[in-house]
Amino acid sequence: MTTGDYPPQPGQPQYGPQSQYGQQPPYGQPGGYPPHAGGQVPGSLGMRFLARLIDGIVVGIVGGLLIALTDSMSNFWVTGLFTGVLSFLYYVVFEVTQGWTPGKKLLGMSVRGPGGAAKPSASQSAIRNLFTLLPIIPFIGGLLGVIAIIVIAVTINSSPTKQGKHDEMAGGTQVVKG
Repeated sequence: MTTGDYPPQPGQPQYGPQSQYGQQPPYGQPGGYPPHAGGQVPGSLGMRFLARLIDGIVVGIVGGLLIALTDSMSNFWVTGLFTGVLSFLYYVVFEVTQGWTPGKKLLGMSVRGPGGAAKPSASQSAIRNLFTLLPIIPFIGGLLGVIAIIVIAVTINSSPTKQGKHDEMAGGTQVVKG
């Protein structure tokens, strides 16, 4: 028996005609990443953070007005509901109709659907923004929201395409410059 007759060992590189050494695994396999959206440059973690901060201020102002108008400032159940639902709707409506939120637009970024589509679909946007509903959960919602944000930030930072776990779960949405 020659060396070529033995089956490849797990974790060992293969040489010869069937070698895939140096090639990236296909998307959906460990180590595989989707291509950049339409060849555009991904939005950096810092710029995405600033966009979320701007959007958070807008949502906070609108939420504060709604809370004041409904005289529900003392009811943390209602304020959590306003915060979570308002944030969720804000992101989904802007992403689906415009392909950006005001914060992203101001900083020159947009949200693409999987494969570089101009905008995410309603379901893709809803999935990528589900974490904004966490404040609705009494007592622990805020903590869960912080944990979700940390996981998303770590996954964005460690991804060559700057896609977070929420982008991956939404089928490959991507925030890009331009």
